[in-house]
Amino acid sequence: MVPLRDDNPVRITPYITYGLILINILVFVYELSLSSEQLEQFFQTWAIVPRDLTASFEGNLERSDGLPEWITLITSQFLHGGFLHIAGNMLYLWIFGNNIEEELGRSKYLLFYLLCGVLAGLTQWFFSSGSSIPSLGASGAIAGVMGAYVLKFPRARILTLVPLGIVLLPFRIPAFYFLGFWFVMQALYGVAGLSTQTNVGMESGGVAYWAHAGGFVFGAILGPLLGLFSKPAR
Repeated sequence: MVPLRDDNPVRITPYITYGLILINILVFVYELSLSSEQLEQFFQTWAIVPRDLTASFEGNLERSDGLPEWITLITSQFLHGGFLHIAGNMLYLWIFGNNIEEELGRSKYLLFYLLCGVLAGLTQWFFSSGSSIPSLGASGAIAGVMGAYVLKFPRARILTLVPLGIVLLPFRIPAFYFLGFWFVMQALYGVAGLSTQTNVGMESGGVAYWAHAGGFVFGAILGPLLGLFSKPAR
């Protein structure tokens, strides 16, 4: 998927986007060096464990390292559970992040990204506060980037491969429809996970759909507040 735009190219080097991608990759390489038991403990320590976060909010949990449990709302954004997980997230961050970094500026963009990730994590926690399954990944923060992108560049065309039978055909889909459909699907899967026993959703160790939907909504809110529309789109 590649956004096709008829306007001027990005005029600044997106150092923050590249830096975030690099940090995520380095952390993932470190994860690969761990044994299964060490990796499980690593996730339990630095990913969001909703049950532990709930206990900390109630004053019933203290970490052995002295850090507040809410720190996992940030650290979890740099953890990934597999090659496909990190590859998909970094692809979306690379595609959409540089344009939003240009519009907000580097410092505001970094604040925006981390806040979207925190709020996305809290959204997932709200709907599964008793879960003991770690929640991790950059997808909540990236969903926030996508929420801002669809507001700023609704008519940007996304070059997408659409499967028709066994053939993949390229289509140019406006960002409004492409990202709008993505958001609706995340919300529907999240609602379905509340009322039915499925194999998706954080409760079964799958996809944290509410984090995606929440990140998207908060991105659409925070982007304008941080100056997304302070200058015309290029």
